[in-house]
Amino acid sequence: MTNDDASADPIARFATLFERAGRDAPFDHTSMSLGTCGADGQPSVRIVLLHGFDARGFTFFTNYDSRKGVDITANARAALTFYWPWLNEQVRAEGTLERIAPEESDAYFASRERGRQLGAWASAQSQPIASREALLDAVAEVTARFAGRDVPRPPFWGGYRLAPARIEFWENGEFRLHDRFLYVRERDAWTMTRLSP
Repeated sequence: MTNDDASADPIARFATLFERAGRDAPFDHTSMSLGTCGADGQPSVRIVLLHGFDARGFTFFTNYDSRKGVDITANARAALTFYWPWLNEQVRAEGTLERIAPEESDAYFASRERGRQLGAWASAQSQPIASREALLDAVAEVTARFAGRDVPRPPFWGGYRLAPARIEFWENGEFRLHDRFLYVRERDAWTMTRLSP
């Protein structure tokens, strides 16, 4: 990815790179760092998993009441980074987050393993908990509650989509002469600029 005749569509470019990153990946190539900033101005970064992308943006799932969910409610602007060291490539995106449609969250939740569905109900994510035993007790309680029937999606759990305004592709170069391509969205079109390393 070193020429200046790169794709005019950064999502198409990401799709090609993402597919390549997934081939014989030494770890989960869907892992991405998500940076948010709450009402207090304190940045926070954690790893989440990408569960889909298209022209609208990048989708992940979480508890709406978690720290990241609270941050997003206070400040919908966020950033994410993918780094694939086995390719020596990185992708960064910045934009705004919004909840995806409930039907989309329902469909993904229904596809999850039952244990993960129960865990979503049992965990008050990011909140203090007395002990691991207390967590396991909560799991046992929801397991009994939903015995013999499908586990519905919790109302406090679902997906967010980051709609990117900026996407940057970075490829490691010899002597730190990296290749960097910045895409900026202007209304419904993207402009691309090569950046100095």
